[in-house]
Amino acid sequence: MKEADRKKVEEIMAGMKCPHDFKCAEAGFEHLCKAKSIGPDGFLECLDENHASCAFAYSFGEVPLCLCPLRVYMAKKFKI
Repeated sequence: MKEADRKKVEEIMAGMKCPHDFKCAEAGFEHLCKAKSIGPDGFLECLDENHASCAFAYSFGEVPLCLCPLRVYMAKKFKI
């Protein structure tokens, strides 16, 4: 990860609270929850089967959305 990307990740993390203590970042983003981009910046469909218990999940009709700023950044920037 480039230095500018690392700084952006740190900035995002500093501006949010994570109920999972940023385990995804600590693991080098190798264990991210499953999600896919569904359009404009900031919108990911949550594909995790346990999305109902996630603090960042929001149901929009029948589509569960992931609103985790860090997860959204990783999906948009790195396509993961």
